[in-house]
Amino acid sequence: MEEMRLQKYMALCGAASRRAAEHMIEEGRVSVNGSTVTGMGTKVSGNDTVCVDGNIIKPEKRKYYILMNKPAGVLSASKDDRGRECVVDLVQGVDARLYPVGRLDYDTTGLIILTNDGEFMQKVTHPSFEVWKTYRAVVKGVPNETDIRKFAEGIMLEDGKTLPAVLDVVGYKGNNAIAEISIREGRNRQVRRMLDRIGHPVNSLTRISFGTIELGDLKPGKWRFLSPEEIEKLTEVR
Repeated sequence: MEEMRLQKYMALCGAASRRAAEHMIEEGRVSVNGSTVTGMGTKVSGNDTVCVDGNIIKPEKRKYYILMNKPAGVLSASKDDRGRECVVDLVQGVDARLYPVGRLDYDTTGLIILTNDGEFMQKVTHPSFEVWKTYRAVVKGVPNETDIRKFAEGIMLEDGKTLPAVLDVVGYKGNNAIAEISIREGRNRQVRRMLDRIGHPVNSLTRISFGTIELGDLKPGKWRFLSPEEIEKLTEVR
């Protein structure tokens, strides 16, 4: 294996995306040949022993790309120090260290991708890639044209104005609306906060698409492998 930057090696091992790997290095969680590394310029090769939190990591022999319908009450994480159930716990029979691509709130259901390919994760979650995510929500009341225009212009939140987004009313549930919301950012609880800001808080929220990948009729808690064609189309999105 040719020499490469430590964070790239960590991504190839499925330990984390490059950005997450850099944070792990800065935190002193990574060692090379027994010595803790905290700088970004370190390079390694296949002859070096790299450890994260004391555990040796090696390049993954096979890359996995999994689509899951996350149930409510499951964490979008690989592990939890409080022992709560995580999305990776729902995947059986895959011998790889999987990580979720992005996050869904604890109470939000729907499409989430799991992978051991750090380079893939880095690409599709990088802000410059701008993958559109679409959610279906049951919201209190019925958004009007003014609300739709506010989404199109961007909503001012506590952490700044959002990028232009799309809000469509696609149905009704009693006095409430069923809405579809498309965003191209990934801020914490962003969709819920945007809808709160216009006075239509969320009753339930499900992500139904991530770029070109659609949830379809996959049942909550179930998962399947993405096809090579699906992966190719997703990574071609600009």
